[in-house]
Parts: sequence; structure tokens; C-alpha cells
Amino acid sequence: MKINSVFRQGEKIPARYTADGENINPPLEISEIPSGAKSLVLIIDDPDAPSGIWVHWILINIFVSSSNFKIEENSIPRGAVQLLNSARGKNYHGPSPPSGTHRYFFKIYALDNFLKISEDKTKREVEKEMQGHILDRAELMGLYSRR
Repeated sequence: MKINSVFRQGEKIPARYTADGENINPPLEISEIPSGAKSLVLIIDDPDAPSGIWVHWILINIFVSSSNFKIEENSIPRGAVQLLNSARGKNYHGPSPPSGTHRYFFKIYALDNFLKISEDKTKREVEKEMQGHILDRAELMGLYSRR
């Protein structure tokens, strides 16, 4: 699988998609999805946060029916479920590092099933539920600082 957006691997995330801008999710194009995939899971996190890994967005049960899929800017795919982020909200929470340059990982997983978990589950619980069901995965890392 591959994941592309308005920024490339290791590039700066445009301010529009951060808490300093419009705080909306960037568009994501997922390609080469395995033919047996029934759903996608998206996890966006920041491992450089002072308090440990900060989860910015979790989307599960993204329905796929072809080898290409796009999550549009400022949107949630129909039928997808948002889970709790580290800010205790169920929405996209754009990059907002307190200091320095942080790395933001956009991770997409193709699953052979749909997850049957409640909306109050954490990243760790989602990762546990995905075990044994991941057909493929892709990752895109963007950078952001407030300098």
C-alpha cells in the first residue's frame, strides 16, 4: 500500500492542517490496497510529544471496495467511526507542538474485517483488536514546528 497527501515523506505539513491553521484533516490518497481488504484504519500520532505518544486522530471501519481510496480534506468517510484522541475528543486534532519540530505519523492499515469495538477505545486497544487481521500497512511522516 501507499499513502500520499499534500506533503511528501519527511516534509513540513502545511499550516492549514494544523491547530495554528484551519485544524482540518489533509486529503489522503491510499493506493495499492490489497484485494482482500474489507476496511481501513487510520491512526495519526506524534511520538515526540513531551507526555509520550500523542494521538491526533483514529478512524476505524473505513469501507473500501477498490484498490484506491481517498479521504477528502476536512471530511470523514461515510460509515467510518472516529475514536478518542489524546485530547479526549473524537475528531481530527491537528499538529500543535509545544516546542521544537515534531514528527507526525499518518498510518493506514488494511484489514480483512471490520472492528467491533466501542468508540471510547484507545489506540492501544485498536492495535490489539487489529492483530491477526492486518493485510498491509503504509505510513507517511510529516513534520511541523511553530517557528
